[in-house]
Amino acid sequence: MPSPDEPLKQGSAIALTNVRVFDGDKICGPTRVVIEQGIIGMSDAEVTSELDCENAVLLPGHIDAHVHLYGDHNLIEMARYGVTTALDMATWPIEKLNLLREKSGFTDIRSAGVPATAPGSVHSRIPTLPKEAIVANPIEAAKFVENRVNEGADYIKVIADVPGPSQEILNALVSAAHVIGDNRRKVIAHAVSRKATQMAQQAKVDMITHTPLDEAMSHDEVLQMVQDGCVSIPTLTMMAGVPILAGTDANSAPFVPANVPHGSSLHHELELLVEAGLFNLDALRAATSIPAKHFELGDRGLIEPGRRADLILINGDPLLDIRATTLIQKVWIKGKEISSNAIQDI
Repeated sequence: MPSPDEPLKQGSAIALTNVRVFDGDKICGPTRVVIEQGIIGMSDAEVTSELDCENAVLLPGHIDAHVHLYGDHNLIEMARYGVTTALDMATWPIEKLNLLREKSGFTDIRSAGVPATAPGSVHSRIPTLPKEAIVANPIEAAKFVENRVNEGADYIKVIADVPGPSQEILNALVSAAHVIGDNRRKVIAHAVSRKATQMAQQAKVDMITHTPLDEAMSHDEVLQMVQDGCVSIPTLTMMAGVPILAGTDANSAPFVPANVPHGSSLHHELELLVEAGLFNLDALRAATSIPAKHFELGDRGLIEPGRRADLILINGDPLLDIRATTLIQKVWIKGKEISSNAIQDI
């Protein structure tokens, strides 16, 4: 794996001057942003070097709320496209996943590890799926959740499908994840049909990734999501009042139905969300502050002192044209600048 540029030396700091900052509501500036020891420092801090950004726009690092990981190259692709945090929705074995976590200067990974499904489901027939993914009855649900937490899962992924886990099994999985004490975990449900979505809602999952492909949800079902505080990671579907997170289902594994490229696909997702009806501002929030909020990543998603220095410098205004997010000049992940050669290759 190629290395990012050398990190700042201990005690050193760099100031980005003449930069216009997206603050979560608007693009401000020009102003001064300080990067010090991996975080955003106070604007008046002493620095050892300056970079004149010449009125370029600074965005928070993007968060892709739905990816699958296959290898190191996925981290490289995401980093160079400004995806500084990725929320993995199923990678196994745990040893493979752990090798992709916490690589300094590359995309930060949060993951569900192994997803939960049931005997006879479509997903249960995946040749490499480990046996611990199969939850055959409600009694096994608590042990599944306990095992995922012990492996370091940041949240629990369940496959709501027909055929698939029964309503009782889904209920038990969500209940186990929500009552595990200090280790409480959010539950994200994969659901691609209306029936599966209804089952996921009844189980009170925290988020639903994908949306029904067979028929539209009813108005009452959408209102129920709002009332329950359920979040949507859609397949390019907008539902008013429901928080929407930008996710791509990026996956480079062989023999899957479709390979979606890591990194570049998030920019395409933003364009499609805008085409589907989101304002540019809401699309940007869907890839920055909103996923940070709902996945409880309070150290990122906005550009302000004390947050991680996950940053993207672009040449253009995405509030006027969302495609400007692709005009990347520089990327920093926790204060480390990604190799300029990697950016130039885009």
